[in-house]
Amino acid sequence: MFKQKHFRVLLWLGGVALLFAVYISGLSHNPPGFYVDECALGYNAFLVGHTGAGEFGPRFPLYFEVFTNGFTAYVSPVHVYLLAVTFLIFPVTIFVARVFGALWMFIACALLGLLASRICSRGGTNPRCRLIGIIVAVSALLTPWLFELSRLVLEVNFLPFALSVVIGAVYFAQVSDFSRWRQVIAVALSLTLLSYCYTSGRLLGPLLALGMLLFATSKRRFGMIVITGLIYAISLVPILVFNRHHPDALMRRLYEISYIRPGVSWSEISSRFITRYLEDQSLAGLLLTGDYHPRHHVQGSGGAVLIGSFILAIIGLLIIIARRRRERWWWFVVYGLAVSIIPGALTVEPFHALRLAAYPVFLLLLMVPALEFLIGTNVPSIPSIKERSAANGGMRLSPSLRFSILALLLLLTVVQATYFQAVFRKEGPKREFDFDVPYKSLYDTAVAQPTRPIYLEDGRWGPAYMHAFWYATVEHRPTSEFIHLPSGGKPTSGALVISSEETCRNCEIVQRNGVYLLYRAK
Repeated sequence: MFKQKHFRVLLWLGGVALLFAVYISGLSHNPPGFYVDECALGYNAFLVGHTGAGEFGPRFPLYFEVFTNGFTAYVSPVHVYLLAVTFLIFPVTIFVARVFGALWMFIACALLGLLASRICSRGGTNPRCRLIGIIVAVSALLTPWLFELSRLVLEVNFLPFALSVVIGAVYFAQVSDFSRWRQVIAVALSLTLLSYCYTSGRLLGPLLALGMLLFATSKRRFGMIVITGLIYAISLVPILVFNRHHPDALMRRLYEISYIRPGVSWSEISSRFITRYLEDQSLAGLLLTGDYHPRHHVQGSGGAVLIGSFILAIIGLLIIIARRRRERWWWFVVYGLAVSIIPGALTVEPFHALRLAAYPVFLLLLMVPALEFLIGTNVPSIPSIKERSAANGGMRLSPSLRFSILALLLLLTVVQATYFQAVFRKEGPKREFDFDVPYKSLYDTAVAQPTRPIYLEDGRWGPAYMHAFWYATVEHRPTSEFIHLPSGGKPTSGALVISSEETCRNCEIVQRNGVYLLYRAK
């Protein structure tokens, strides 16, 4: 028996490893290149892992300052520090960085499946609930939105994992009536993780903490929820201290991408927010086109969410409204779905996949009530018609009809996922402009010549100097071979310059590729 149990464990581990290998297949060339924001995150992860400090600022910073010359931004710490640990173990390469990002999304999808199984079984061991967990996990893995985010080495691809941890912690805390201190602390810490992992997490964390008041059905519960909120609030003090010492550092990005600015009236902000909130629920973007940024979504591959999964989520929502509205847990999930749209609605761009990254997580959880109904987890093996009707909330559907509906929706999911994967794998590697592929050829040309130092000039197309620092790190080349020019700075005569300007003056153009320019100064 002991050996048989270990054999099953090994078999499961082998199956998961094989599934992950399939999940990351093609990751070495799709996406191609390395986007400048990815370079900044990877370069700072390498630096903090080997020196204790990022590109700028103190050792072990709370937020990482990146870029210069008017492009300055601040990166959240969780992803950078975790990637730094990875680079201490594995080589600093683009592939390792991408696998690292994909791993967290893979785990997030698995956690959603495990949570779906536990929600269904309510602590039991119903085999049909395991099937529901598998369906939710596989649906998550196949969801284009989450799959494409897993390919990006950006802070956002850690958010679904952190959010899954929050949802799981809240679920188990409310099951135990918020009576166990370790679960209360787990909820507070998971909210902290969410708040420090990405910009939208700083908004979602407090909103979800506020949403826990939905479980305050007694004085004792209310007291424990308040204590949870206080522990969580204390964990946010470092953010407040950082913001005090770096005024507007964390708000600068909001002013750049949002309609919320000093001088704009509250009535105008409210009107714009309602419009944007409705736009971000567009079925066209959700089911047909996805995010219009090629970096976030391969154009022509369909929507961000699979239609079969979406229909199951809508069925689940209708079941909650009609038959399960007394269950506070499902109130919380629906509330989470509603507030997950707010980070995107506060900005000017409609249906931005990165800012709405929490939305598909809650949408996938809404599949659980629909799957419970269609699979019949609470129905006896040979029920009467009357018993079947009562067990399924009065909905008179025969088991064969329910099975047919489920089979049709799962078939639709598989067909659409297959189409998405075919387009993604064919067209994804062609996104060279969106992932700054042209820069690398200029960099290779420059380092192949004996002239040193090589100057790096930022222009219209952004802080491209970061590419050179990142590629030098990957190739174990001293970054001292490069000099990053300050705004308005001039290279010495005869020096090679890699520039993101459209043109140059008093120069000899050596090579032009895409929006980047390699020239020799005169």
